[in-house]
Amino acid sequence: MEEKIREKLETIRQMLQQDGGDCEVVKIEGKTVTLELKGACGSCPYAMETLKGYVQENLRETVDPEITVERV
Repeated sequence: MEEKIREKLETIRQMLQQDGGDCEVVKIEGKTVTLELKGACGSCPYAMETLKGYVQENLRETVDPEITVERV
């Protein structure tokens, strides 16, 4: 599952980079993914909305419905 998560995150990163942001995987433990938001995403007031509403939902829809994404 970790490989699938990392593959999907590469696609998600491309979308974030188009808006001047980025994310880096800190760790993946089971179905919990911990990310560090960078660039514009790191200081954006909507960062948690992006993290939960976009990144987490995308991973849940495409990899596993029980994935949880957390921010460092």
